[in-house]
Amino acid sequence: MSAPIVFISHFKVKDLAAYERMAPEAVRRLQAEKPQTAAFLHYLDREDSRLTIVHLFADAEAMDRHLEGAETRGEQAGQVMEREAWEIYGPASDQAQTTMRRQAESADVPLTAHAEFIAGFVRLALASDLRGEEPKGRPP
Repeated sequence: MSAPIVFISHFKVKDLAAYERMAPEAVRRLQAEKPQTAAFLHYLDREDSRLTIVHLFADAEAMDRHLEGAETRGEQAGQVMEREAWEIYGPASDQAQTTMRRQAESADVPLTAHAEFIAGFVRLALASDLRGEEPKGRPP
C-alpha cells in the first residue's frame, strides 16, 4: 500500500526582492512540469527572512519524479536563499532518501526523516479555493 509523503524544506532568504520575483515562476514551472506533486506551498516569515516550503506527494514514485532536476533547481534557488533544514515524513524511496541525505550532508543541513506512516488523510480543495476565488464549474 502506498502512503503520502510530506517533504518540508527550510531556508534563510538572502534577497527577499529576488525571491519574490523568482517564486511565482518557480511555482508555475513545477505545477506544469511535475503533475504528480500534489502540493508545493511557500510560507514566508518576512520579519526573519525565513522561508518554509511544504511539498506533498501521493507516494514515493511521485516524490522521485519531483526530485528529477532538483539539483539544478537548488543551484538556481541558492542564489537567493540558503538551506537550513529538511524534513521527510512518509516512506520515501531508497533512492530519494540517499539523494536527500547526500544533499543534506553536502549543504551541512540537518535532515529529519520519519518513514513510517501510521494513519491519516488528505483532503484537497480546488486550487481556486486556496486563492480565495470563486470555484469554476461548481454551483454556488
